[in-house]
Amino acid sequence: MRFSELRDREIINICDGRRLGCVCDAELKLSGEGGGAALLTALIVPGPPRFFGLLGREPDFLIPVECVVRMGTDVLRVEVKGEYRRGKRNKKTYR
Repeated sequence: MRFSELRDREIINICDGRRLGCVCDAELKLSGEGGGAALLTALIVPGPPRFFGLLGREPDFLIPVECVVRMGTDVLRVEVKGEYRRGKRNKKTYR
């Protein structure tokens, strides 16, 4: 399956029934040198907006591929227990 087929599918956590949003990005693990195969490790879903989007967004959701239970035509069902938010990224500093 290509990532373009996964993109824009809605993700629902079956543990708490929460709609997390749509897949927007993926985390890959590259194997080999110079264009080797890439393994999908996690799906990234943008966090919900804070105060109508005026104050930015909550941290993104990072869903490991092992947690995907079922893939439908327009919905992915995942089973994630505990924390599934990605922490804030550290800002790069240049010296």
